[in-house]
Amino acid sequence: MGISALTPPTRPEDIVETLLEFPDNRLLIDLCGEFDRNLAQIEHQLGVHILRRGNRLAVIGDKAAREQAAAVLRGIYARLESGRGIAAGDIDGALRMGIPMSGEAQEQIEMFQPGKYEIRTRKKPVEPRTEAQKAYVQNLFDNELAFGIGPAGTGKTYLAVAVGVTMLIGGAVDKIILSRPAVEAGERLGFLPGDMKEKVDPYMQPLYDALNDFLPQKQLAKLMEEKRIEIAPLAFMRGRTLSSAFVVLDEAQNATTMQMKMFLTRLGEGSRMVITGDRTQIDLPRGTASGLQDAERILKDVRGISFNYFTSKDVVRHPLVGRIIEAYEADDGTAG
Repeated sequence: MGISALTPPTRPEDIVETLLEFPDNRLLIDLCGEFDRNLAQIEHQLGVHILRRGNRLAVIGDKAAREQAAAVLRGIYARLESGRGIAAGDIDGALRMGIPMSGEAQEQIEMFQPGKYEIRTRKKPVEPRTEAQKAYVQNLFDNELAFGIGPAGTGKTYLAVAVGVTMLIGGAVDKIILSRPAVEAGERLGFLPGDMKEKVDPYMQPLYDALNDFLPQKQLAKLMEEKRIEIAPLAFMRGRTLSSAFVVLDEAQNATTMQMKMFLTRLGEGSRMVITGDRTQIDLPRGTASGLQDAERILKDVRGISFNYFTSKDVVRHPLVGRIIEAYEADDGTAG
């Protein structure tokens, strides 16, 4: 892939054109996306113009923006050359991931190096899309106990479940156990129809959704029938020792201090444990301390435990979600 820079005499000196050459036209079509939507996404986020000329793309804009756009386009093309596809979220991830700004841009964006931070599940590969997510995934593999703390939509639970499925498939653990406090249910559980599973399933649904993204339905059903994948309320963990398991506690801000201590001490030989939560969404009764906040304070210096923090900049849902979170954070800072 060749790159040349041309400076048309009719443009200001700081607005130049970078030409990127892509030898495989089929891959170039995938790079551009349907109706050039991938190019439009890069143009919108970086403030450049991208024109297609045969098997070349001309990037027009100021120097810093051109270098960023060129790095993204080359990284995406390298990914396609390795046989992997591209979705809109992958481009968004590339734009977030600390793309080089110097004139000597990397030949490949780090996140697009095959297998670098990829999580392999049965249905699809999963990759971190922000620097915070990348550090989080690394800690999930490196530490026996990891915390992921931050707002909704930052991939805390999704990535944890993906890593758990990867470890189960690879034989690193024998089972996956996913849990949440069902505090929203409270005493109303007894009034809901059905057995205990039917009563708590609505509160566990986000965990089912994540698993369905990573495993074929028949395989997931079989693994759950064999108890190699379990989804249960936090209260059901009492008295158990969780050995050779990948254990995730989701919505941990709604665990009390005693529940958190109970859960953490379930960790058995050969197991990994991940605690995720959002300190801004505590549903506990007024005056009840959050076990997540206490765990942060008590365990922050304990060797073998990692803490990863996310912000609105790590939201990987609709871009508007990040702006909503920022608006609420700003209001919290000025209220009162």
